Amino acid sequence: MDVGPPALCTSFPAMESYLIHVNGKTSPPSILDVHVSLNGGKGPSLGKGKNRKAHWAVRASEMSKRTFNPIRAIVDSMKVEPNHQKPLISLSIGDPTVFGNLPPDDEVIQAMKEALDSGQYNGYAPSVGKSWEMLSMYAAPILLLLQKSNMPTLLGILYTGYLSCREVVAGYYTCPEAPLEAQDVILTSGCSQAIELALAVLANPGQNILVPRPGFSLYKTLAQSLGIEVKFYNLLPEKSWEIDLKQMESLVDDKTACLIVNNPSNPCGSVFSKSHLQKILAVASRQCVPILADEIYADMVFEDCKYESLAKLSTNVPILSCGGLAKRWLVPGWRMGWILIHDRREIFGKEIRDGLLRLSQRILGPCTVVQGALSRILRQTSPEFYHNTLSFLKSNADLCYDALSTVCGLQPVRPSGAMYLMVGIQMEHFPEFENDVEFTERLIAEQSVFCLPATCFEYPNFFRVVITVPEEMMVEACRRIQQFCERHYEGAEGSQDLECDK
Repeated sequence: MDVGPPALCTSFPAMESYLIHVNGKTSPPSILDVHVSLNGGKGPSLGKGKNRKAHWAVRASEMSKRTFNPIRAIVDSMKVEPNHQKPLISLSIGDPTVFGNLPPDDEVIQAMKEALDSGQYNGYAPSVGKSWEMLSMYAAPILLLLQKSNMPTLLGILYTGYLSCREVVAGYYTCPEAPLEAQDVILTSGCSQAIELALAVLANPGQNILVPRPGFSLYKTLAQSLGIEVKFYNLLPEKSWEIDLKQMESLVDDKTACLIVNNPSNPCGSVFSKSHLQKILAVASRQCVPILADEIYADMVFEDCKYESLAKLSTNVPILSCGGLAKRWLVPGWRMGWILIHDRREIFGKEIRDGLLRLSQRILGPCTVVQGALSRILRQTSPEFYHNTLSFLKSNADLCYDALSTVCGLQPVRPSGAMYLMVGIQMEHFPEFENDVEFTERLIAEQSVFCLPATCFEYPNFFRVVITVPEEMMVEACRRIQQFCERHYEGAEGSQDLECDK
């Protein structure tokens, strides 16, 4: 069948199962050959087979059984009701939109409205890479062909982001020390999917990854789901949550697939110095371990601190940097994330890039309306918006730290960025509570203040405070926490003075 340039070559024997071969090349071909064979003579045809199952046997997959979210499990197990005489103050969820006091910038909202009103972003986004974009030119005739043969289209799985959007993201983050082009950007459905894709491309079942403790629970959830072992390296509260580098390096073996570095940190609110990041890179370089950099809180640091991206400091360690709009632009529900591929020494090479592309094709990609707004969001969000957000977060962080520093039995660690603060519990002074989970349960029951126990982050005897709540709510929460601790605090056994020295 000759349909004229571009030519479409097909063959349709009258059988039931389909196999499509698309012959693509690194540069767009002038002719796109699509060969469709039906069953291809392989395997039995549908009908009455000898291997018919005798009874129903539907079971959950092993992957689903391995999937476990520690935060969900711990929170769901907390069988406690808030004190109904006091309104609940939730300091538990890292969603800056909950209380309405941190709205997005007007430019961000207007960009979304214009993208939606334009009517240009209601369909699937064009695909990644020049060869895929050439393929999209032939989508209509191929789709028509497949529809005529009652075959579901496979084209949708190729779509993973507008080229113009990837160019915008690359332009926003590129710098002389870590240059980026559109081909170095994969757009994802939020930063969580970016982390999932990065893990999936770097590690196989049976390998291991190095994860911070305390750290974001999603790393463990995703790794175990994929059959990947998790090894925890320690962060040190007495050193503002710097990494215990010797202990981290001791965990590396021949099955270590990658090192996850979260900076700025959830749950700690810590920000690594340039010198500390260079030491982390030195370990990765010595051990030949690539880095997955979770940088969703990039640039969200307080005025007395400076943010440095890992890629900017790396000379040879390949890095997959995961980020997105959720936190800095205060729109976590819009689900726009990205992976930045930093590989100046070609250590990842074509294999990792192709792997990321294939993995990204499992779903239809991030929201196209947000993609339509992305250029204006990144280029026109006002500097004042960023400044005001960080000023508010620092003010709340200082307020919370100063208030809880005076409370007997508590040891807060001052944050330098992100949206969180970690508070140590001197459990020996609260003997009626077995652990941080019981402590936070009773805090809810008596004072209606909900903080996540740090057992959720693999770090018992701490709890995490989210600092995005309105100031008056933060003041009230700290007052209630102080009342709670004063009620339950006990001095050291055998001590004549049962009062603390704070």
